[in-house]
Amino acid sequence: MNAIIFSALWGVILMLAGVFIKNKTSIRYLAIIGAALLILADVFELYHPETPIFHIDARNMLSFNVFGLEMNAIAFISTLLYFLLSSKDIEKVGSNVAEYFALIFFVLCGVAIVTSYSNLLMLFLGIEILSIPLFILTGSSKKNLKSNEASLKYFLMGAFSTGILLLGIAFLYGASKNGSFLIEDIGAGKNTPSPLMITGILLLAFSLSFKVSAAPFHFWTPDVYDGSPTVFTSFMATVVKGAAFVAFIRIFSNAFGDLQSKWELIIAIITASTLIIGNVTAVFQQSVKRMLAYSSIAQVGFMLFSILGLKFINTAQEGIALYITAYSLATVGLFAVLTKMNDHSLEGFNGLAKKQPLIAATSTVFLLSLAGIPLTAGFFAKYYMISAVMQLGKFYWLIILSLVCAAISVYYYFRIIQAMYFKEGAGTEVQFSELSPTFEALLVLVSAAIIVLGIKPDLLTNWLNLIYF
Repeated sequence: MNAIIFSALWGVILMLAGVFIKNKTSIRYLAIIGAALLILADVFELYHPETPIFHIDARNMLSFNVFGLEMNAIAFISTLLYFLLSSKDIEKVGSNVAEYFALIFFVLCGVAIVTSYSNLLMLFLGIEILSIPLFILTGSSKKNLKSNEASLKYFLMGAFSTGILLLGIAFLYGASKNGSFLIEDIGAGKNTPSPLMITGILLLAFSLSFKVSAAPFHFWTPDVYDGSPTVFTSFMATVVKGAAFVAFIRIFSNAFGDLQSKWELIIAIITASTLIIGNVTAVFQQSVKRMLAYSSIAQVGFMLFSILGLKFINTAQEGIALYITAYSLATVGLFAVLTKMNDHSLEGFNGLAKKQPLIAATSTVFLLSLAGIPLTAGFFAKYYMISAVMQLGKFYWLIILSLVCAAISVYYYFRIIQAMYFKEGAGTEVQFSELSPTFEALLVLVSAAIIVLGIKPDLLTNWLNLIYF
C-alpha cells in the first residue's frame, strides 16, 4: 500500500511543482528524490508488513506479499537508475518537464497495483493507470510525426486489448463460484472447467500477451518503440513490461494453476512464435533502436517460460525476478547511451571504441547480458527460465527452439560490438550530447552490477527466498 499511495501523491506533487517551479533542474532533483523515497517506502513495508506507513482497508481487493513487494523494489530501483542516467534527456523532450515526471510516477502507481491485485477489477484499474500515461508520453514529442503516429497506434491497440481483457473478466465472473471477481475464487473447485472459463482464460492470456508484447500480439511494439522519444522507450520496455509479467504470473498461478494442462499448450505456442518472430526480425534491422524493439519481443519469449514453469513456483519466481533485473539494467543502460547519440543507425556505432572507449566497453557488457553470455546476469536469467520448464518434463522442443533463438540473438547483438571495435567511422566524430563524468560513472556502476549478478545470482535469489506466497 505504501508504494501505491506514495507514487500517486508524488505524481500530484510534481504536477503542482510544474506550476510553481520553473527551473527544470529542480524538477529533476525532485523526481530523483521521489524515486529514492518510493524505494524506501516499499522496502519498509517489505520488512515491516504489520506497520505500513499508509494503512487503508483494501476490502480484500489488494493483497501485499513478499514477491509483489520485491518486484516493486526492482521496478523502483530501475526507475531511479533511469532517472539518474536519462533525466537530463527528459528535459529536452519538451517544456512540460514536471508533467513528464508526474506521468511516470502515475505509471509506477499502476505498477504497484498490478503486482498486488487480488481482484480482477483491480487488475483492470492497475493496467489502465499504467497504460494511459504511457499513451501521453509516447506522443510527447508533439512536433514529431512519428511520435504522434506511435501514440495513436498505441492508444488504439491498447483500447482494443483492454476490451479483450474486460470481456475475459466478464466470462470468468460468470464461470466463478457464486459470481466473484476474487482470483482465489475463480479457479476454486474447477478441475473440469466450463467452456465459459476456458474462454475467459484465453481472452485474459491474449490481452496480457498484448501488454507484454508477445507474438502474435506484438505488432504495435516496433512502431511505438521506434516512434516514441528514445528516453521514454527504455522505461516502457523495462519497468512497464516487468510489471505486466508479474500480473501475468499472479493470475495464472493463483487462479489457473490447477488448470495448467488446459492452457499450457497455448502459452507454449505464443512463446515459440515470440522467440522466432522477435529474433529473426531483429536480424534484418539497420536501426539499432528498432532492432532493440524486436529484441525486446525476443526477450519476452524467454520471460514467458516463467508462465509455463508455474508448477515449480519458486524457480519461476526466482527466474522472472532475475530476468527482469538483468534485462532492465542492460536495457536502461543501452538506451541511455542511445539517447545521447545523434545517429541511431548501426553505422553510427562504427569506430565508437576508439572515440569513446568507456562507452563502448559498458555498452558491450549490456549487449553481452542481453545475449545471455556467461559471466553476465543475462546468462543465469535464461538458465533459470529454461530450468523452470525443464522440470516439467515436457516441451523439450520449445527448449531446443529457445537455444537456437538465443544463438541467433548473439548474431545481431554482436553486430553492434563488431561495429564499435572492428569498423572505422565514416570520417566524422560520433556526436554525443553531455557525456558527463557522472553519466559515465553510472554506466560503469550498472555494468558492474550486471557482472556481479552474473557471477553471484544468489545475491538476488536469496533475497527472494524470504517468504513465498
